[in-house]
Amino acid sequence: MANANNSATGTRKRGMNVASVEHTDLEAEPFPHIPWSASIDERRFHDDVDEKEPKESALKTDLRNILLLIFLYILQGIPLGLAGSIPMLLQSRKVTYTQQAMFSFVYWPFSIKLLWAPLVDSLYVSWFGRRKTWLIPTQYLIGLFMMVLSYRIKDIMGQASVDVFFLTVIFFMLNFLAATQDIAVDGWALTMLSRQNVGWASTCNTVGQTAGYFLGNVLFLALESADFCNNYLRWVPQKEGIVTLGSFLYFWGIVFFATTTVVGLLKPERVDPDVDPEQGIVDTYKTLLNVIRLPSVMSYALILLTAKFTFAAADALTGLKLIESGMPKERLALFAVPMVPVQIILPLMISKYTHGPRPMDVWLKAYPYRVLLGPVYAAVVLWSYSVQPTPGEFPWYFYVVTLSVYALHQVFVYMVFVAQMAFHAKISDPIIGGTYMTLLNTVANLGGNWPSTLCLWLVDRLTYKYCDSTGDQCSSKEMEKICSEAGSTCTTYIDGYYILTAVCFVVGFSWLAWRRNKLRQLDSLPESAWKCT
Repeated sequence: MANANNSATGTRKRGMNVASVEHTDLEAEPFPHIPWSASIDERRFHDDVDEKEPKESALKTDLRNILLLIFLYILQGIPLGLAGSIPMLLQSRKVTYTQQAMFSFVYWPFSIKLLWAPLVDSLYVSWFGRRKTWLIPTQYLIGLFMMVLSYRIKDIMGQASVDVFFLTVIFFMLNFLAATQDIAVDGWALTMLSRQNVGWASTCNTVGQTAGYFLGNVLFLALESADFCNNYLRWVPQKEGIVTLGSFLYFWGIVFFATTTVVGLLKPERVDPDVDPEQGIVDTYKTLLNVIRLPSVMSYALILLTAKFTFAAADALTGLKLIESGMPKERLALFAVPMVPVQIILPLMISKYTHGPRPMDVWLKAYPYRVLLGPVYAAVVLWSYSVQPTPGEFPWYFYVVTLSVYALHQVFVYMVFVAQMAFHAKISDPIIGGTYMTLLNTVANLGGNWPSTLCLWLVDRLTYKYCDSTGDQCSSKEMEKICSEAGSTCTTYIDGYYILTAVCFVVGFSWLAWRRNKLRQLDSLPESAWKCT
């Protein structure tokens, strides 16, 4: 095993860059969406590139490598998309929101991968390859998990109850492995591509992961739905969709095994220490600690960790509440499709206003509108119960209104997101740019994850249901079953979703009054306030 601190291995230290191709996932969304990530490549190689060489010729030399990278990122997006589809499957099985909160932990590995990224960067088997040391076993494990899970998924999902804990453990491990694969592929992209084309790495990431997420989420939910397949894809109706969760897992498990074997045997790894140098593990963690200790970074980290609480009820609960009201999960998933052009165009438009010296001005302008959309989503959910002519059927204008609100929501999401990314690029110390960016993005992602998990956990505790015949509180699945067996039903008198929406609304404007001036102060600090070198 090679270690970056061991000079005998021929390794050498570098000017810190843990994640050379870093992307930030958008925070949780009220509806399923295709996560177009904004990638920022911190390294430029123009000084080494022969400007006279035709760009088309240079691109052709790397076409196979670009296609391979896109495919590797597609594989990475499959477990992410599946993890995003499971909450909707669980909601249609009427699991509790406490169980949904438990499952929400599966999204955390991508937000905390900085904790083990230095290990992936520094520990490897020299003869096998620095990146293949992690990529090959990781992808084999993902394939193995999927194939084993495909045989057990019926038992886990169950007919009477769902084993949410076991499902959470399995998908947490899948996403942990996918996050590790992401670190390895990001690093390999720098040496796999020529210096003229290294800028394509972020494009491969965005295109591949987006396509993989679409396959594992939107396409899977559509093909898994018997109603969707019977209405649009079949002549003769059947009880199940064209694919099941088990068959989908098995198919992609085979794909992971086959492609990993081909890559392991046929794709050599090129070593280029000038493009992808190394740093010791201890040095990496010391650098991170030095960055965290900066007063400006500590103040900004507090903002990142608290700012998104106000969005949690709308983002984490709205889609699940619409499924609870009767909206088919596959139709909800298809909301992602018309949003694709919006998600492509918005960052390009907004970036024109964030290139100045004060990018967080855009952030502050968008923030109150995002807060206001919380009650708007709550109104849409409330309307969904009364607008159905028959249970599960919604008029066309309901979909138009809901999609319009979602499109408006996307405008403010991207205003916040693009401004935040521009600010991160502005303040990151260029000597350790990759590490700095990764740290800030990690904190930002954590700031979106913990409020979503908390709100999912709280909603059951703030919801009050009573049995119509006995007046007893239906505080658990067991109590609801007793009420049902008595020939009665549980009626919701207070829905925790609306309580949390109100709390988040108040917290949002209170937070803005508390932190607005501090954020403006941070936005106007000189570059020296953010440097630790």
